[in-house]
Amino acid sequence: MQNLWNESESRATIEQYKDVSEDIALRVYTSRLIGADPSLVLHGGGNTSVKSITTNALGEEVNVLYVKGSGWDLDTLEPPGLPGVQLDHLIKLRTLDYLSDEDMVNEQRTHLLDASSPNPSVETLLHAFLPHKFIDHSHADTILVLANQPNAKSICESIYGETMGIVSYIMPGFDLAKAAAEVYEKNPNVKGLVLINHGLFTFGNTARESYDRHIEAIQQAEDFIASHSEKKLSPVNKKITSGEGVLASIGPCLRGLFSEETGQNWLLHYREDPVACAFASSRECKDWSQIGTATPDHVIRTKQKPLLLDPKHLDDPEKLRKEISNALEKYKNDYHKYFKTNLQSKGVDKKELDPLPRIILVAGLGLVTIGKSVKETEIAADIYQHTIDIIKKSFNIGQFTPLKDNDLFDMEYWSLEQAKLGKKSPTVAQGKIVYITGAASGIGLATAKLFAENGATLFLIDLDKDTLTREVEKLRKQFKIGIAFQVVDVTVEKEVKKSFEYLTKVFGGLDILISNAGNAIRGKIGEVDSAVLRKSFELNFFSHQTLASQAVQLFQKQKTGGVLMFNASKAAFNPGKGFGPYALPKAGVIALMKQYAVDYGKDGIRSNAVNADRIRTNLFTKEMVAERSTARGLTPDEYFKSNLLETEVFDTDVAKGFFDTALAEKTTGSVVIVDGGNIAASPR
Repeated sequence: MQNLWNESESRATIEQYKDVSEDIALRVYTSRLIGADPSLVLHGGGNTSVKSITTNALGEEVNVLYVKGSGWDLDTLEPPGLPGVQLDHLIKLRTLDYLSDEDMVNEQRTHLLDASSPNPSVETLLHAFLPHKFIDHSHADTILVLANQPNAKSICESIYGETMGIVSYIMPGFDLAKAAAEVYEKNPNVKGLVLINHGLFTFGNTARESYDRHIEAIQQAEDFIASHSEKKLSPVNKKITSGEGVLASIGPCLRGLFSEETGQNWLLHYREDPVACAFASSRECKDWSQIGTATPDHVIRTKQKPLLLDPKHLDDPEKLRKEISNALEKYKNDYHKYFKTNLQSKGVDKKELDPLPRIILVAGLGLVTIGKSVKETEIAADIYQHTIDIIKKSFNIGQFTPLKDNDLFDMEYWSLEQAKLGKKSPTVAQGKIVYITGAASGIGLATAKLFAENGATLFLIDLDKDTLTREVEKLRKQFKIGIAFQVVDVTVEKEVKKSFEYLTKVFGGLDILISNAGNAIRGKIGEVDSAVLRKSFELNFFSHQTLASQAVQLFQKQKTGGVLMFNASKAAFNPGKGFGPYALPKAGVIALMKQYAVDYGKDGIRSNAVNADRIRTNLFTKEMVAERSTARGLTPDEYFKSNLLETEVFDTDVAKGFFDTALAEKTTGSVVIVDGGNIAASPR
């Protein structure tokens, strides 16, 4: 475990945050050192604090505890993420015999220095009851290996002697805070506390002292673990099958079954990791993976155990679906039993959470996670990757004995823990996976933005790598959603097929295809070279067919319906002179759209097209606009407003046509016109 303290960087942080006290600046600095290492904390885990003095509006000095706030991660912590709470009041709370969780939160919030601050950590009182200026808390992997041993106390005592206190497991909150303070007071010379089944606290009079002690304790744990030989896993099969083939078969099936169960959209994430694959494909996995979570707060992200799959019918979609459905049914029944058993034994009134797994270990493939957003799936995957390492190392030195179901239940159904998930009202396209072609500019980009605004997960393709990359980064920064992208030539069937394989790999399936890419190729139909005409058909017709065919295959595996949206053209109904090479394939796209509606309506697959006209995109070159406007005796601006409504139509208007029609659940076989009104081009 490397100590990353750097004196010049610490001074630079103090300078960077010179508008706050040095105490807070240094608290930010070492918090980030801890947060930057995923072997110490993951996704909101851990917390830190500093005790300091400030002046209130009356000019009075106030003792303050600045502690990490809810919703902040240590690796990106800023001063606003350290809400200040009146320390003297917090310390007085220790005299109470009992303090409910709700009252504890209220006492903390009503004694904030700034009412707009985030909620202080659920472990605020533990930080307050210890006297030290700086306190660091992590869920370090190596500490959890020790803390989840059946003889954890004796192991820790043999490693640390009198330098660390050992605290038996108690749920975070008032009781744990009092117990930790009592352990410290029995030996005030300790450098920190190991919390059984939970994690590590260290403290000091300076930021560096507390951080150094943290790294030292972890290094001692690492040395102890390294002194034991590694137990090799026993593979179920001598040869692990191809992961990509397994994923392509089970991914859409899982999405469909989860959606069928809940009526919501779900996303999959496959974590490519040979260690996870070896674990999922081992004989040990059947027992080891079902024991529990490495630390109790993981349960809200991972459930108490993974679903195990060893698919036998990868070449038979119906049998595979039945196989996975049976495994899910057993998992749900086990979860119902877990819920009811603990509900009865504790005599509490709780509403059962959804009984579906979040972690799926697949023999021959590895680690798959599922959630309602990309962020959820990635968090779960990160946590379980570390859990696998903790489990393996635990068995290297002894056993893996985390909390039992009754304690995990308390944590899973703890209101303060559920609040960490930050539940929000779902947006209309949340969880929907949308594949958009020609996404780097014009109508494709406008459509991507509109779906992003409404919470969709995007898979964007284009030929222009630089522009696509730049626009994707903008979208990610603005909307904080899951986006994957590839450079794909839609006229090359092999590339399109590979893009769908990648789509399945990163998100698990598809809900909406926006087949948008095209180009207005010109020429008099009787004079155009046949190669030019064929080229136009490849882009403006056959690419739509290739994309739709791949999409439908995914839809049918999912069995949740699906949406095909084609960018047609007014030329399909109202061809212009010299535009035959463009109008002919576009007329074919209208027929193609209707054929998909006819052939796959029974499967809940909807197929529609959007016809737009006179949109300022790359299709309309300056020369083309000048030629067309001059021929009509109009200026270029007048040309774009030359419609029944006498108003210009923008790419955002067309995007809305795609968006609204894609979500219109009872519309199929339809052509939506977005052109401001052009009677000559209206379908009839």
